[in-house]
Amino acid sequence: MDNTTTPEEMPTGNAEKASQQLQKMVGKVIDTGIGPLTGSITWAEDRLKRIQGARYEPNTDPTRKVKPDDRDDIEKAIRRLIVESVEAAGVGGFVTGLGGFIAMPVTIPANMAGALVINARLAAAIAYLRGYDPTDPHVRTVATLVAVGSNTQQIAKTIGIKVSEKVAMEAIKKVPIAVIREINKKAGFMLVAKFGTKRSVVTLAKGVPLVGGVVGGAVDATMTNVVGRTARAMFPVE
Repeated sequence: MDNTTTPEEMPTGNAEKASQQLQKMVGKVIDTGIGPLTGSITWAEDRLKRIQGARYEPNTDPTRKVKPDDRDDIEKAIRRLIVESVEAAGVGGFVTGLGGFIAMPVTIPANMAGALVINARLAAAIAYLRGYDPTDPHVRTVATLVAVGSNTQQIAKTIGIKVSEKVAMEAIKKVPIAVIREINKKAGFMLVAKFGTKRSVVTLAKGVPLVGGVVGGAVDATMTNVVGRTARAMFPVE
């Protein structure tokens, strides 16, 4: 580290590292899961299978084709995912075994980071069941913004589009990948501002535009319920 670095600059550097780690955590819980939490697709498929029983047809593609006859079952599965996530977010002990929090340069309480990964997994699972690919950068960015607590209008504003809720994803998919990457960086700082220490929040608030003023506070069961509703609005059946 350069000895000329001032104390004023340190929180920003730490926040950058923390934002990158939080983004990796979101990506991991969506793809493969973290600790006791399975990945979004595996989780969504399991819950759909439980609802459909003998009628269930396994899916090996990154996207699930929504058949007309499956729509009611899919919506039942989504409601179940939301209920399970709300219950998990309201229990402090569920984060045991998630790991990774102590190594973060910005202190993030385990229950807050745990709520974050639950919300990100929920948003991505809903997207998957509605026919979207959670590994697609556009879909993942929206899932991350939903997990932070942004509503549909705020997400559209952050990405730089002016559309109605029903056609938001259609427009978002047209945004160049280079722009999506920049938005992902911004989302990482939003995560730190939402879940980080008061010091990092003050530093970030000076120069980083935050969606909906999401600064400070804990994401609890009520917030997770809101995340579920927003995800359903952002990922309509195409």
